Amino acid sequence: MQNKKLLSQALIIWIGIALLILVSILFIGLRWGAMGFDIFIQEGVYTHLPTTLMSVAVTWALAGLFLYLLYANKFNADNTLTWLGFYLVTLMYLNVLRERFRFGDIAYYIEAATQLSNHQALPSTYFYMPLWATLVEFLLPLGEDGIFAVVGFLNIAALIAFYFLLQRILRHYGFSSRLSTGITILFMLVNTPILRTLMYGQVNLHVMNAIFLSLLLYRRHPFFSALMLALAVHLKTSPLVLVLAFLLERDWRWLAWFLLGNLLIGSITLVADGVSPFTDVLHNLTALSSQRSAIFHDNSFDSFFGFPSEVFAVSKTLVRVLAYVSKGILGIAALLVLSRLLRARAFFSNEERGTRLFNAIPPLFILMNLASPVVWVHHGIFLALSFLVLIKRLDRPGQWLWFGLAYLLEFILPTFDFYPWSYGRLLAPLICLWLMWGLPEKPSELFAKLNQWTDQPFKSA
Repeated sequence: MQNKKLLSQALIIWIGIALLILVSILFIGLRWGAMGFDIFIQEGVYTHLPTTLMSVAVTWALAGLFLYLLYANKFNADNTLTWLGFYLVTLMYLNVLRERFRFGDIAYYIEAATQLSNHQALPSTYFYMPLWATLVEFLLPLGEDGIFAVVGFLNIAALIAFYFLLQRILRHYGFSSRLSTGITILFMLVNTPILRTLMYGQVNLHVMNAIFLSLLLYRRHPFFSALMLALAVHLKTSPLVLVLAFLLERDWRWLAWFLLGNLLIGSITLVADGVSPFTDVLHNLTALSSQRSAIFHDNSFDSFFGFPSEVFAVSKTLVRVLAYVSKGILGIAALLVLSRLLRARAFFSNEERGTRLFNAIPPLFILMNLASPVVWVHHGIFLALSFLVLIKRLDRPGQWLWFGLAYLLEFILPTFDFYPWSYGRLLAPLICLWLMWGLPEKPSELFAKLNQWTDQPFKSA
């Protein structure tokens, strides 16, 4: 009872401080106007003030949520690990994001949105479907700083959603609640693609959340499942590869919903800016596939084969042929692995609608990643499920060593530019695909024991 009273008082104090902050902001604005904040707020060295204030505000809100959860006695043996991981991951990235003073890729989004607003063609640096540029167009009145803050906040919200959705999708694949939580925490705490996504203001977490929702909603809500995958495709074109996994279910009604979803989402740009943004994107993607310089943290086949032609007497045509042939071989390999996984029901064996879908998705994520003309470091987040579901089937020390090497190269190694050694993120998915091909016929005994152990209820002393 005394603890309850103490928590109640702490919560009241938290609310009181939050109200005082809001009142002070209102007072400064009314008394001195926008210029008044220059008196009361200082911008530190190498920081971006709106992002700093957003990070602090969200952290303060999370502190209040923590007090409320304690007060309402919401923590128990089943969810404590989940909440602990949530706070560890979110607060860590909030502090990292606060130190950011520049966002590379948001500048491209703002440039594209500005061009659309001025009824001009999309810039040649914009390679996505025009939806994101159209949405940023509505934020232009906020100015560059306001857009930075909004995009940063949306990415933190997406990070939180990704944390819970990744747990949920792993449970769907047969991981126990605690094991899925532990793996999610470890995966997200040290993760170069996630860090790069946040640092560059990229949309990858939004894309992955839409894909995860599409998978999880498939059985009960096919329309919303199709709509979520359509949203992912309109944020980045590459998820279109994943439609093949849904087609394997021969669910033509889902396909009809998917086509309708694309029309609905595409109509946002059509109404706002007409047809031309779509033709601009097609033109930019065509130009991207032609001759270009190699960038050593672009882990695509195009970049890997492109650099030798800049140093040695190698034909540009030969470079393009090698890149296309490599992608063709990758496509064939991914389909062969997919076929084997379907026959073995390697990752998902429930006798229910969606069995083909959930077994086909992991290798198709690899194809989605490496078939792209550019594979930036932050694209590695698209391989999360491909790597993590392998844990179910790896049973031999050699397999774990190869898995560990691939995981190190893809998710842990910092970004660096040193040809050809920095192309580890091109090699890592190929190792992952090879491990899928050689999976043992029986599920991993180690996984079964670990899953059973983590599923046991905690015993009180």
